[in-house]
Amino acid sequence: MPVHETDICIIGGGITSAMLAQKLSELRSGVHVTVVEAGRSIFDTQNRGRYRERANDYGEHPWHDDYIEDQQAAGIISMTMAVGGLALHWGGACNRFSEEDLRLESMYGLAYDWPIEWQDLERYYCEAERRLNVSGEPSAYAADRRSQPYPQGPIPLSYNLQILKAWAEKSGLKFDGLPMARNLTPFGGRGACCVYDTCGEVCPSGARYSPDFTFRQLMEPKKIVLHDRTLVRRLVLDDRRPTVVAAQGFHQDRPTDPVEYRAKTFVIASGYCWSSHLLLLSSNSRFPNGLANSSGLVGRYMNGHRFISATANIDDQTFPGQNMTHSLISREYFRCPADKPFVRHDTRVWESSAGRDPRLRTPEGKLLLGDELMADWRSRTKGSSVRLRAYVDVHPSADSRLTLDGSKKNRYGDPMPTIEHHFDEATLAREAATKVHVLNVFGTLARASNGRIAGTSEGDYLDHPGGGCRMGSDPATSVCDSFGRTHDHANLFVVGAPTTPTGGCTNGTLTFVALTLRSADEIARGFPARR
Repeated sequence: MPVHETDICIIGGGITSAMLAQKLSELRSGVHVTVVEAGRSIFDTQNRGRYRERANDYGEHPWHDDYIEDQQAAGIISMTMAVGGLALHWGGACNRFSEEDLRLESMYGLAYDWPIEWQDLERYYCEAERRLNVSGEPSAYAADRRSQPYPQGPIPLSYNLQILKAWAEKSGLKFDGLPMARNLTPFGGRGACCVYDTCGEVCPSGARYSPDFTFRQLMEPKKIVLHDRTLVRRLVLDDRRPTVVAAQGFHQDRPTDPVEYRAKTFVIASGYCWSSHLLLLSSNSRFPNGLANSSGLVGRYMNGHRFISATANIDDQTFPGQNMTHSLISREYFRCPADKPFVRHDTRVWESSAGRDPRLRTPEGKLLLGDELMADWRSRTKGSSVRLRAYVDVHPSADSRLTLDGSKKNRYGDPMPTIEHHFDEATLAREAATKVHVLNVFGTLARASNGRIAGTSEGDYLDHPGGGCRMGSDPATSVCDSFGRTHDHANLFVVGAPTTPTGGCTNGTLTFVALTLRSADEIARGFPARR
């Protein structure tokens, strides 16, 4: 069995892994870091323009083989397993949470307080924005004050978004352009955003941050070692101490020849699903319920946020297709007065072409060609269609969990995970009132331009999921401390999304990265700086 010796073994190859590896290479240049990823490396930026063209022309999936066929889970929102992880596909949204997210119990008597002070986390938000090169502008709300400016100014609003901003702010809410990890000028070996509506899932210029760029930049000067297509199946403890001594797995090309990684420190950076899964798979006679699980909470309190969407039709005229991946955000309802019914959500606005695309047939089935087609199209492009969405703060119960399903196994016989989300009683009790509140906000927005709500919908999954290894100060009620160090195993860390106790009410990626950068400082402290 091949054995690889390293100082720090990072399991997983997504955005938190990339940020962790990058920062550790800077803090401790002499420390050997090995990243192990189950999926393949997709280091082919020169082909991405062609992938985008084929996706647009033929509907092809633009990321070939970015998953492992028999490594799947029930209840997840993406099958992606590749170097870069879900951030190969993300839009680049980089919203911050707010202080309320960290103090839900002490402020409202709800859920659970995070064991981190806001001022501490805010410092790492600034670092995360700098590393991702986020474009943004100061929030219109004074409570969102920052200790440092964004590294780039805001992405210019398209003509459509300028019209929609003026419309939306008639409601009394304040809106800003969404902060995004997109280069406005070349940065970090990546190109600049053309501010066209051509990206979809593929950014041909590399302007949108993607972890594969970071990994390549770390590998070329041999600052880290990356082993892809290698699935870590379990962690092995020392015979006498509760210390992890090895990670064992298989390379896809050698399914009968196990490989082992030995390290001083192990970091699980495998996302909200596969982190808990690995800990549960690593059970042994001393830890029959899985590693880091003396609290019984590994795989529990799986979180995320619900979302409510609507389409509004208004009189103001826009011309869809200018930059439909960019949007506006209001943080008006991030903060709920303690003496009012609890409701927290963001409010997002996009341009939309709903009901305004050309068509070859009328609803009655009549074929449209030539002048009739153009007349029909023009008649439906007056005014504007607007897409609205709110991410709603909901809180998990202990039964919101990941479990192992023995009826579904991979090629190695490992049971696959199943995730079922459940809300706590307080969330369920306010569910109807929350929906009424959000729809009233949408209705107020629409009426500002003689508009109406054309339709509404609710998501059937939780977006930006996290949890399963929640952080806390008490080992009886948490899996790890605020740095992600597991209470049961001093040399084992979990970073990013799994450590979050609750899911907030806006995109979570920036928060996952900020928490990981904070963990990096603690991990580095275990390795003396070399002079």
